[in-house]
Amino acid sequence: MTGKPPFEPWGRYPKYNANVVPLQWQSDFPAIVSRYGGMHNGALAVGMGRSYGDVCLLKDGNLMVTTGMNRILGWDPETGILTAEAGMTLAQILDFCVPRGYFLPVTPGTKYVTLGGAIANDIHGKNHHVAGTFGCHVPEFELVRSDGTHLRCSATENPDWYAATIGGLGLTGVITWAKLKMKPIVSRKIDYEGIQFHGVDEFLALTEASKHVEYTVSWIDCSSTGKNFARGVFMQGDHTRNPGELKPSPEPKLIFPFEAPGFMLNSASVAAFNTVFFHKQMKKRVTALQDYEPFFYPLDKVLKWNRMYGASGLLQFQYAIPWEHAREGTIAILNEVAKSGLASFLAVLKAFGDVPSPGLLSFPQPGITLALDFPIKPGKSFPLFDRLAKMTLEFGGKLYPAKDARMTAAQYQKSYPEWQQFRRYKDPLLSSSFWERVTREE
Repeated sequence: MTGKPPFEPWGRYPKYNANVVPLQWQSDFPAIVSRYGGMHNGALAVGMGRSYGDVCLLKDGNLMVTTGMNRILGWDPETGILTAEAGMTLAQILDFCVPRGYFLPVTPGTKYVTLGGAIANDIHGKNHHVAGTFGCHVPEFELVRSDGTHLRCSATENPDWYAATIGGLGLTGVITWAKLKMKPIVSRKIDYEGIQFHGVDEFLALTEASKHVEYTVSWIDCSSTGKNFARGVFMQGDHTRNPGELKPSPEPKLIFPFEAPGFMLNSASVAAFNTVFFHKQMKKRVTALQDYEPFFYPLDKVLKWNRMYGASGLLQFQYAIPWEHAREGTIAILNEVAKSGLASFLAVLKAFGDVPSPGLLSFPQPGITLALDFPIKPGKSFPLFDRLAKMTLEFGGKLYPAKDARMTAAQYQKSYPEWQQFRRYKDPLLSSSFWERVTREE
């Protein structure tokens, strides 16, 4: 059963028509891509569609949805190595592994992404400074090319394909299954600490003092100026060492019920939210024993929360600026955002560590990363993104493809000079709207 509805990413921009084809079994590919891939602009394997921009889109192409390939193929309780099909979501992996005393080695801010998507985007989490990217914990996977070639990929077997596929945006072939090294835990609980800070320098001091803590991340107020400029809450935690309950999480019951009107998210409402969020903890420093769900996945408890940005959707901007210019670059970009009047209330600031990724095109690099969500406002949002992207490159930084809907070919090619090397590994029948946008001549 196939269809041609508009297919949209999590940011809901852009929306493109596509021929949507479900993959239920590993053997479905490459038969499907040989049938459809040569027509209508090629094909692309996609998972949950949680990328914010167009890395999960192919305009007028064929999207092979992998979520039907969600079976566990093997589990070793001694080593914690899970073998699963690539369409299995991180939520499904947690449901299986947490009761057995294991947790994801790296997790993003949502568990509703597939194993294959996590590898293809080489996702990162709050523990990048100690654990690196997701790909660091994937010892092996199978890659199937559109010509029917099956490649077992690891650091020692087909290592070039292994490196190209981790962070390769799904363009080297279809990942059918992968092994993932899970992390042992004894409880669902996190020993949490929240610390208020004012300014980038205080954030940097807290970052330095918390190198021994596994998980660190900060919410930052992008709307305030003056004495409240760059105020935020530094959030850190470790898996508790005290044994406790281990059970699957309940299914979320809340759903954002309607398309919010565009005027709801404005500078006044965002500023009010930021003030309330900053002051919700009554003391400068608080500690708590917290379940892992609100610590890692606070937004997952409300399904379809992207509706609150309205029908026009949202844009996310995320950079990584190396330490040499991280402080000055972050201050300059926060100033630009504050004066734009398009403040983001989902603003996340974090330090990246120096654990190298095995991926050829991986995004993280040692320094600071800042992620911002903006509602799309005609005549305002796109010019702001153009300014922020230009500033990022001036400070030696780069943008995150998984969050991007605006990066130009020149910006991508400057940020990822390895793209020319990567082209040797791209499958000739696979493409994406992102790839076509950032590799064309300008």
